[in-house]
Amino acid sequence: MSRLTRDPYRIAVFTGTFDPFTLGHLGIIARGRMLFEHLKIGIGVNPNKTSLFSIEERVDMARQVTADFPNVSVESFEGLTVDFVRRIGARVILRGLRTLTDMEYEFGMTLTNHQLDPEIETVFLMADAEHSYVSSTLIKQVARFGGADALRRFVPELVVQPILETLARGSAP
Repeated sequence: MSRLTRDPYRIAVFTGTFDPFTLGHLGIIARGRMLFEHLKIGIGVNPNKTSLFSIEERVDMARQVTADFPNVSVESFEGLTVDFVRRIGARVILRGLRTLTDMEYEFGMTLTNHQLDPEIETVFLMADAEHSYVSSTLIKQVARFGGADALRRFVPELVVQPILETLARGSAP
């Protein structure tokens, strides 16, 4: 990772489970990295979700997919997003919005995060239209029934085989 700025408002954190990593995620990262000096992808553990991949696998895939972006780094975390943002010295949370339903959820999260730390700001980017409907559930269905060619429309190439192999082993929900 390159030398980070001392200005915490020039560092943004894009958090999620990234299970699996999608072209929609990549689109937000590609655009977000141009707005900030550094973009940290925080891959979180969500105890309420059954994951397709382990946290280590998700971090590794995200690092591979974003390897061409010098101002992007990837790290896993547990706990509250605001605690992670403070720990890495940032003050901005970057979030992607796909639908109006996302906006309702994100609005609630933003208000909660603001209550927990009023110095942390949230910035929203709209998902590209071609990826605005993509969800992890949709990805799993496409992988099960459409195969590799169909899956390539929604996830980076590096993620296609791991998804298919995980589903074939039957170790996915």
